Amino acid sequence: MKVCHLSSAHRGLDMRIYHKECVSLARAGYETHLVITASSAEVRQAAAQSVTLHALPPARGRLARMSKQAWLCYRMARNLNAEIYHFHDPELIPYGMLLKLLGKHVIYDVHEDLPRDILDKEWIPLWMRKLVARASETVEHVGARWFFDIVAATPFIARRFRRVSPGAINVNNYPMPDELAPPGGSSQRRKQVCYAGGIERIRGLKIIVETLPLVPDVRLVLCGRFSDPDFEDELRGMPGWQQVDYLGYVDRPQLQRVMSESMAGLVTLMPVPGYVDANPTKMFEYMSAELPVIASDFPLWRQILEDAGAGICVDPQSPQAIASAISSIMHNPDEAARMGRGGRAAIIGKYNWPKELETLLHLYAHVHQESGRTN
Repeated sequence: MKVCHLSSAHRGLDMRIYHKECVSLARAGYETHLVITASSAEVRQAAAQSVTLHALPPARGRLARMSKQAWLCYRMARNLNAEIYHFHDPELIPYGMLLKLLGKHVIYDVHEDLPRDILDKEWIPLWMRKLVARASETVEHVGARWFFDIVAATPFIARRFRRVSPGAINVNNYPMPDELAPPGGSSQRRKQVCYAGGIERIRGLKIIVETLPLVPDVRLVLCGRFSDPDFEDELRGMPGWQQVDYLGYVDRPQLQRVMSESMAGLVTLMPVPGYVDANPTKMFEYMSAELPVIASDFPLWRQILEDAGAGICVDPQSPQAIASAISSIMHNPDEAARMGRGGRAAIIGKYNWPKELETLLHLYAHVHQESGRTN
């Protein structure tokens, strides 16, 4: 059976889309295609893992991505004439509906809680956000009810969609257990903490940089891309920036090295609706790297970390609270090592991609069976 994943917003060999889903499907015997912005080197790398990657050109700006890029993505995917289409971005919802009308089986992979995220999008005028959020939820629900299956990246998102599509499934974005595993023991740890991910105000980066002067002998290794040049300029002008080692985007081997050398991983996102009920991917990646986690004190996150004994929850808006957690981990290496082992054990036993893959493969097997009956 030929399957085609498509994304107009993501790039290259995306961790969830390519490494976890597409590679896993290819290994399970599906003829797997991926339409996404990518380089020629990434096309070759994908081919080596039996995934045929169809490269889109880079989009220039948000508006171009949501219009021209989405259309190009759909057109290229449609021409492949796959039996299953699995798309990953909200701007592709209309094209998912078109593919369904063409007789294809369509899956919408919902990475984020879009209506709640819209309420915090600074590029949307404040007075428009509630209206846009309600409209987006209506469109998603119409699609889920009549046009496509839902694969949700968190339990909260899955529960929201089950109100209109009882068959919506949850496939968590948990890490592959060995990918970020530490190569050595705790003796390699340095007096540094790390943050990896998108660099935005809403993810607490300004508060983190404000925290650093309160712990003058620690450094922050910052990995990721700034979404706003003005925000980058603002952070670089703060006193705490003198304690930052900014690496920009890093590949997975480099990320593993950064995590193996750090004392703790930071995921102190702001208390906004889109984050409070989310399953933060980086938190689980820190745990998989046997790294103590300093996380926002949200009920779901606190439960995960307390059950695993894997870290400390703090008020993400308090530099003093974050500084206290960093100091506690830095001055109690035995306790930090215990936290790291607890997080790693939780990944091995519960929060890992192979367990989530079983749910995804079950959906594909069901679709394959239904397709055979139809034909």
